[in-house]
Amino acid sequence: MKAMTLAAGFGTRLRPLTDKRPKALMPVANRPILGWCIDYLKNYGCTEIIVNAHHHHDQVLDYVRQHPSSGTTIETRVEPEILGTGGGIKNVEDFWSRESFAVINVDILTDIDLRKVVDQHEKSGPLVTLVLHDRDPFNQVAVDSFGNITDIGKQSSPGRLAFTGIHIIHPELLSFIPAGVFSDIIDCYRKLIVDGRAIKAYVSRNHYWRDIGTVSSYLEANRDFAGKPFVIGHGCRIHPSARLEDWAVIGENCVVEEKGWIQRSVLWEGVEVKASIRVCDSVVAACAKVTADLHGDIFTS
Repeated sequence: MKAMTLAAGFGTRLRPLTDKRPKALMPVANRPILGWCIDYLKNYGCTEIIVNAHHHHDQVLDYVRQHPSSGTTIETRVEPEILGTGGGIKNVEDFWSRESFAVINVDILTDIDLRKVVDQHEKSGPLVTLVLHDRDPFNQVAVDSFGNITDIGKQSSPGRLAFTGIHIIHPELLSFIPAGVFSDIIDCYRKLIVDGRAIKAYVSRNHYWRDIGTVSSYLEANRDFAGKPFVIGHGCRIHPSARLEDWAVIGENCVVEEKGWIQRSVLWEGVEVKASIRVCDSVVAACAKVTADLHGDIFTS
């Protein structure tokens, strides 16, 4: 099965973290989100994956080149002008075959069973199957008793479900997306619903799902994946008197000096935390030198 990871976006809600690094390469437990996403697709049988890129696209291309995945072919497609979710899928039309394919937002971390989604899609035969779940305040999708999506609203409403960012798409859908222009795939789906075309829902329950769209959800994802509860990268120098509390993710080649205190925070690679400095509920970007206490901050320089 072929798949696409949508990774071209600017990550505006994550700024300033995404000013110098694309969202796709922001680390979760010291590994870029894109790496986790590729492994997810690969684990569910996707042998050919394409990644679109725009914002800091050179970094995305370098990462894919430097991290080949055994048994899986990974291609990249740069968008000189960003094309949106619909335009991005249409822009790689030559990549698709006659079979249905998977599309996933790059900022999704999940263990939803993709095989079950594909099985349902193939049995019911719609243009699109969207994976939904109950996740307030994002419950905008109305589904009837036959599993048909009847409306995708702009706001959350009672009795509706949320889109997980995972689609299974029949290639016929490509004919409904305009070529070479910016387009939102959700707008395309809304038009198809109005026109009476079948768009199905797969409702998932009892799974892990995290959308890394904000700084708070980014911190939560690192907390989820830390687990140990501390993840410490290679080459770090942490003074014996330094204190790690609750959970923390510390990137490669970081330095935490005497009596430094790291709590519920993420340090990217090469960060220096000076003596007696406390970093709490914060994200510190690569190679920053922290010389004053941080609490709930994004520190980039």
